[in-house]
Amino acid sequence: MRFFALIFALLCGIFAFVQPASAAVEARIHLGSQRMVVTIDGIKAGEYVVSTGKKGYRTPVGDYKPTRMHKKYYSRKYHNSPMPNSIFFTGGYAVHGTYEVARLGKPASHGCVRMHPNDAAQLFGLVRDHGMDNSRIVVTY
Repeated sequence: MRFFALIFALLCGIFAFVQPASAAVEARIHLGSQRMVVTIDGIKAGEYVVSTGKKGYRTPVGDYKPTRMHKKYYSRKYHNSPMPNSIFFTGGYAVHGTYEVARLGKPASHGCVRMHPNDAAQLFGLVRDHGMDNSRIVVTY
């Protein structure tokens, strides 16, 4: 009996060091509906209203990996505008929080994907926790 208890204890100790694989986080933005659906390993984790590029500006369509993240960021290009919980995915384009929440649900940005600050913080946390390499941002029509 002690032998089995010893084996069990050893196995528990070994498995304590094994980390589970990180889940794949996907933020899928649909330009037509101005909505984002977030999934973790293919299971829906949330749906959010967003704002993308307004007339004269575009949000780039494609499948991207996050390139950098900033909890606090201010746009150097657009009047030092706050971009909380920024997740950059190509060039200067990012998914980020906005304080212009009344404009969510319709195109209103210079190309970034704007979200309610609370929603952006949730997405930022997911990508941070699961890793940029295990995350993707997909923008579709």
